[in-house]
Amino acid sequence: MIEASPKAFITENFLLRSKEAEILYHDYAKDLPIIDYHNHLSAKQIAENKPVENITKAWLSEDHYKWRGMRANGINEAFITGFASLKEKFIKWAETVPYTVRNPLFHWTQLELKRYFNIDTILQPSTADEIYDKANAILAKKTPAELLEQMKVELVCTTDDPTDSLKYHKQINKGTFYTKVLPTFRSDALFFIEDAPNFNAYLDKLGACVKFSISSLGSLLKAIDTRIDFFHENGCVLSDYGITGALHIVDYTEIEVAEIFRKFLSKRPLTNEEVAKYRTFMMFYLSRKYHTKGWTQQFHLGPIRNNNKRLVELCGADAGCDSIGDYSFAESMSKLFGQLDYENKLAKTICYNLNPAHNEVFASMMGNFNTGEMPGKMQWGSGWWYLDQKDGIEKQLNTLSNIGLLSHFVGMLTDSRSFLSFPRHEYFRRILCDLIADDIQKGLVPNDIPFLGKLVQDICYNNAVKYFKFDTN
Repeated sequence: MIEASPKAFITENFLLRSKEAEILYHDYAKDLPIIDYHNHLSAKQIAENKPVENITKAWLSEDHYKWRGMRANGINEAFITGFASLKEKFIKWAETVPYTVRNPLFHWTQLELKRYFNIDTILQPSTADEIYDKANAILAKKTPAELLEQMKVELVCTTDDPTDSLKYHKQINKGTFYTKVLPTFRSDALFFIEDAPNFNAYLDKLGACVKFSISSLGSLLKAIDTRIDFFHENGCVLSDYGITGALHIVDYTEIEVAEIFRKFLSKRPLTNEEVAKYRTFMMFYLSRKYHTKGWTQQFHLGPIRNNNKRLVELCGADAGCDSIGDYSFAESMSKLFGQLDYENKLAKTICYNLNPAHNEVFASMMGNFNTGEMPGKMQWGSGWWYLDQKDGIEKQLNTLSNIGLLSHFVGMLTDSRSFLSFPRHEYFRRILCDLIADDIQKGLVPNDIPFLGKLVQDICYNNAVKYFKFDTN
């Protein structure tokens, strides 16, 4: 285990290796509010605003990163997703933490302990009981809204199915919360036409939501339009797409797709080609609607999900057995964005890749479709999932700098389900400041701190406000 030390690990200058880095972080980045434009927080939990109460619930209930770390450490599933007590699960996580050294989990864990609970002690078996009790005593009095305000989280965008009532978003934004909470239109469920039982059930759910039956492609599109209008009326400015597999763009006609949808409704099996035509049509239809609304469309591309059948059967989907896929995306992104741009119907777009081998592919593709109407219309998104650690963040920043314009980057997001994940913005800001300071020391950029400090502030906050046109008042 790690030897106890009187010196804190998360120091004032954590990750800052030079005086220039310290100035950029402390004078320009540290005190900025946070805009988290993509996460999976529960609007219901924020609206109900009851204390989280327990550190195990806050940390381990849905954190696939920690689950994978615990499994790699040989922890029995009963202490991860099983029926062990909350205290027992926490103890097993504490056993795992010392073995996560050089994994981002180690940094994130200690940052969160420091920022939310003012705990400097390294979490490990010998400190677990004390940390568990202290964290729980604080969480018993802290609501989700208070945790967000503590980290100066000014605005978050949740991830929401088209059928969501958004009643909790309405409740939050009518109240006196410090943090504004906006929905994001997550369209994935509209694409799974090959899964007949579940897709039929979803069409019934969508029909009930819009109060008319979906009996044709036309009525499906009317239902989609209705829900997009509803989301827009409730402050939505982003969409998202995150389906496993390649982004397969094929030729189609709307007449063909209408017939494919009729075939589906008549309970006849569809060919792979027909599924691809339907999906391509839906992708173009939604993208054009997003452009009409002035939304930003997001594409999270690259995971191969549910690899471990045994774990999925034991725990359900999202069991923490997803990994990086090796799909091809360049040609389909070119077809999709190229056609939309040709029609002058290409919305602001952010693409995130999960495979680091695709960094240059994604960064260069985004640059093809900037039309001069605004700075940074096409964004290559921040390091995502397996890439949102120090090395992945640095590689993303360096590749973006080499191929695009770092100056117009809209910055970091958590992609998290936890109310304790927001020190990840601090992590990103420290890494960004250290990277720029390193360039100063190497003579690669001018030693002009006010100029570079403004660059840091833009990336960490200002660019997102301008790009998404958020009302942060």
